[in-house]
Amino acid sequence: MKFTVITVCLNPGGKLEKTLNSILQQTYTDVEVVLKDGGSTDGSVAEWQRKAAGIPGADRVKVYVEKDKGIYDAMNQAAVHAEGEFVLFLNCGDVFCGNDVLEKVNQAIEVQRRAGTDCSRMVLYGDTYSEKNQAVIVSAPVITGFVCYRNIPCHQSCIYSAALCQEKQYNLHYKIRADYDHFLWCFYHAKAAMCRLGFPVASYEGGGYSESRENRQRDRQEHRQITACYMGRRELLSYGLVMACTLAPLRSAMAESRAFSGFYHRIKECVYRCRMRK
Repeated sequence: MKFTVITVCLNPGGKLEKTLNSILQQTYTDVEVVLKDGGSTDGSVAEWQRKAAGIPGADRVKVYVEKDKGIYDAMNQAAVHAEGEFVLFLNCGDVFCGNDVLEKVNQAIEVQRRAGTDCSRMVLYGDTYSEKNQAVIVSAPVITGFVCYRNIPCHQSCIYSAALCQEKQYNLHYKIRADYDHFLWCFYHAKAAMCRLGFPVASYEGGGYSESRENRQRDRQEHRQITACYMGRRELLSYGLVMACTLAPLRSAMAESRAFSGFYHRIKECVYRCRMRK
């Protein structure tokens, strides 16, 4: 199996069918789906299973029901069942940006393989379409320490070698940023090859747990804890100074504003293109 797409849910309602249909409509079919349900009581999982007989490719969806301690615990439980060479996490409500996404990802993997990249320790990352802001969030052309400090690619647009998910699970100490911790571990400790795809992978619904106002403080706290684990004091100080000098709060406000988000990300894309030409 080439890909395992993991979707975790708890009372997802109609969002479940939306996400599963997006996966099953992919033109590349060497894909399994691990659906990990935390014990839904809204009937959505059972309803989808009743419909599955009439859905092409639905036999590739494996359903596991098990209580969990939250989304990251659910993702850890799901990853144990993954048989694919590469793993991608797609949350309920999120979809692929087109039916040929996994086909293009597979082509990118084969290019890396022919170039001699160690594909057993590789992270491929793409751009993300934000449904909330109606804008494409362009990922950095190269992953650096500063990119890791500032803003890594969206989790739903990252494809991981399965070995990276098996070697390190998501740290349940972190309620909001366990995926951030895992990405930094891949970069700093696992020395995984970071390969930019250059096209949108996922359409991200937004508005989740980490984006609520009451969780912003915890989000910042976890960011400080995680970066301190992987970065030295001098490195952190230099990144903090750069963020302050480049008006990071203002840029973040523009990026999150529906009115300015599209403009901001187009400017950012132009900057990235200029850097890639050098």
